[in-house]
Formats: sequence, structure tokens, C-alpha cells
Amino acid sequence: MMKKFGFLFIVLLAIVMMPFSVFADEAEADGSSEESGEAVEEVSDGDGTEVSNEVKVYFFRGEGCEHCAEAEEWFDSIEEEYGSKYEIIDYEVWYNEENADLMQRVSDARDDDADGVPYIIIGNHSWNGFRDSYKDEILDEINSEYEKDPTGRYDIMQLLPSLEDDKGKSKSSDIVATIIIVLVIGGVTYGIIQARKKTY
Repeated sequence: MMKKFGFLFIVLLAIVMMPFSVFADEAEADGSSEESGEAVEEVSDGDGTEVSNEVKVYFFRGEGCEHCAEAEEWFDSIEEEYGSKYEIIDYEVWYNEENADLMQRVSDARDDDADGVPYIIIGNHSWNGFRDSYKDEILDEINSEYEKDPTGRYDIMQLLPSLEDDKGKSKSSDIVATIIIVLVIGGVTYGIIQARKKTY
């Protein structure tokens, strides 16, 4: 009797572990890794056209926001010296619902707590709000990204759809794994109860 329970336990353990090993293999095959956070999307020009070397500065702002205006003034002040290195891509979020939704999706995908504006993203770094201490950090990031091959830069806007797809896959995988575990545990429990009834 004890051998039968031991065998059932080993079978149960093997079946319970199977979905997780399958999903881990799928994650490796997709090339996604939760630890890295440094996924780089290769941007191919496809038709041989030249890719701009300017660094993309995603700038989410609110019309009438004082700190956003400060950030805009600062970017204007560095335009002459650094303007050839970056391009500001501007999204007004207080009066534009689509832009507000995009900002939320971007901050969720990055696991940022973007609770206000301006929300600035350069490469794989972001700043929420604007203060003097950010200026050097932003310049360093612009210069650092500018030195990289433009086709290999991290670009959240290009990664956004795939990040959302990965989250959806992960949730559905978790649900499937949970259902399988519940069914297996239920089946083994039923088998044990039936085995005990036969022994009595």
C-alpha cells in the first residue's frame, strides 16, 4: 500500500513540474528573460534606406504643466550644442486621451510608476518629473545612446507590442498550468480515496 502511495506521489510530482518546465523552455525559445530587462530590438531598414542616427527622446507632457515647460526650455537651451544628436517625440497627455493611454501602456511595460508629467524616456532609462539633477543624467544618456549603432538601440515604442504579447502569453500559461495542477491533484486525490475504499 505504501509503495502505491509513493509511486502516486512521484507521478504527481512529475506531472506538476511538467507544465513549468515546458513554459520555461518556451520563454527561452522566445529569447525573453525577466532578469535581463535589457532586451534590444534590432531595427532593420529593410529596403536599404538610411536609419537616422538621432536618439529618440520620448517626451510625455501636459499642456500648461509648469515642470514640462521647464523641461522644454532646457531642451531648447541645449539645442545648439546637442540638437543634432537627438529628436524629441512629443506626446501631450492631459488633453489627448490616446497619448495618455500610450503613456500608461509604456510605463506599465517598463514597470515604471509614471504618476505625473513630464515623463521622459531615452533608451532604457526614464525620468518622471523634471529637476536640475536630471539634466546631466539626460545628457549622459543622449550621448551614450548616440554612440551606439542606431539599428541596435533599445526603443520602447518598437518593443511595446511584443512586450504586451509576452505578458498575455505569460498570463495564459499561468492559467493553463494552474488548471493542470488542480486537475492532477484532484485526480490523484480521487485515486487515493478509491484505493483506500478498496482496502477497507
